[in-house]
Amino acid sequence: MTVYEDALKLHELHHGKLSIEPKVPCETPEDLTLAYTPGVAQPCLEINKDPENAYRYTGKGNTVAVVTDGTAVLGLGDIGAVAGLPVMEGKALLMHRFAGLDAFPICVDSKDPEEIIKVCKLISPGLGAINLEDISAPRCVEIERRLIEELNIPVFHDDQHGTAIVVLAALINGLRLTGRKAEDMKVIVNGVGAAGSSIIKMMFNYGFKNILAFDSKGVLHPEKKDSYNPLKQELLEYTNLHGESPANLKEALVGADVFIGVSKGNLLTKADIATMNKDCFIVALANPTPEIDYYEAKQGGALIAATGRSDFPNQVNNLLAFPSIFRGALDAKATRITEEVKLAAAQAIADLIPAEELTEEYIIPSPFDSRVVPAVSQAVKEACIKSGYIRK
Repeated sequence: MTVYEDALKLHELHHGKLSIEPKVPCETPEDLTLAYTPGVAQPCLEINKDPENAYRYTGKGNTVAVVTDGTAVLGLGDIGAVAGLPVMEGKALLMHRFAGLDAFPICVDSKDPEEIIKVCKLISPGLGAINLEDISAPRCVEIERRLIEELNIPVFHDDQHGTAIVVLAALINGLRLTGRKAEDMKVIVNGVGAAGSSIIKMMFNYGFKNILAFDSKGVLHPEKKDSYNPLKQELLEYTNLHGESPANLKEALVGADVFIGVSKGNLLTKADIATMNKDCFIVALANPTPEIDYYEAKQGGALIAATGRSDFPNQVNNLLAFPSIFRGALDAKATRITEEVKLAAAQAIADLIPAEELTEEYIIPSPFDSRVVPAVSQAVKEACIKSGYIRK
């Protein structure tokens, strides 16, 4: 049987991947007296006096909603809210397995950003945080930004920032391995959707200043600003600061140090990589087929190659980021996740590999490394507290 057939059997056998398990006994009248009526009235009254008591008397502080409209599900595209449910269940499963979080899928049957924002705001009293998932760009950016400003709980779009955090961690370790500096590296990014835009901003904030970004029509250029949507217009603050005009992606690669792809498979060949600077870095994240095969990138001269696949070295896996992000933010009682918090998470992921252990094929730790969640969530917690965006 194929992996897809096996997966279908698993989902059918268990009717999904989640269940709800009680934390307290419910076997006797005395149990009911405490867990439900009449005893439950007292925590209700305490929360009515001070809503912050919800963090003391309920599971709010450990609860995350995984919210989607089903418009950008994995590599499947716009398949609708209900068809996205298996992925949302999977996300909730991973949050529980790796960070002990209680996460629930919320599938919203609307593509209207205003309706999605309204749903999130209306259900927020019972939540500690919201993970936006598989919502198409640029709507996802608008939705996240609005919710960050209008809610007092952390809101995080993992497809944007989780990917960017792990990519930056890989680049940090590439720099450590080679002794190079971010400001000396020329970076080419192909794909400026949700993930690409966040990767660019995080790289820039870390110290990469020479970045060229490509969409399907070519390089983002200041002279074309008026033709871009707001997200692309904003990216001009971080990319192509010198107004370069390469004819196409392959021309831009000549003399570049880093290629990052969040676009589509089989765009490049080893001959293209050979035109880049010696010992270049390749991060090819199109799934399931990368922009260039791992081994072909190496044959072309890449010192470091990373993909989104688990069957090649250096897998860029969001699982390294999102459980720890939410664990740390909730432990800090944070009200938002700032750029500084994301940078702290990337640095913590990178630091898990000591300098003496770094190799070309080991620049990113495994998501199954038991050190990941404790180390990264602690770094996130400290950065959240330092940011000042925490509950008083």
